[in-house]
Amino acid sequence: MQLSNILVISGKPDLNELISQTRGGAIVKNIVTGQKFPVFKNDRISSLGEIRIYTNGGEAALEDVFKSIREKQQSQPLAFDPKKAEGKELFAYFGEVLPDYDTDRVHASDVKKVLYWYNILLAAGKLEDEPEEAQKEQQEGAQE
Repeated sequence: MQLSNILVISGKPDLNELISQTRGGAIVKNIVTGQKFPVFKNDRISSLGEIRIYTNGGEAALEDVFKSIREKQQSQPLAFDPKKAEGKELFAYFGEVLPDYDTDRVHASDVKKVLYWYNILLAAGKLEDEPEEAQKEQQEGAQE
């Protein structure tokens, strides 16, 4: 799972994948529509690889949260639409995949985004383990 080239751009819907960098910004592709477009240095851009979720013991990488959701869902999409779900349902589900999330600093809008992004990335095949990651996990399991 490589999240460093998956971008969130303020004011743009969905997630975008970095195609190439230019002198004044970058060329990205919308993961849902496949449409390519330029973004510029003055756009507010965040990489999913840099995003963290507050926990009671510090922070959890978004990649780890996605892995936990994927395991719980058995690599299937969520059974509910996170954008239409109520806060109680969102927090109950999120508590199952990240039990120690900080209830004071993680808001319903954050949970909605994470769960929505999970569905998008799963549909696009971006949540699959990297070949070397899968081999490393198998080797670690064999050593135990």
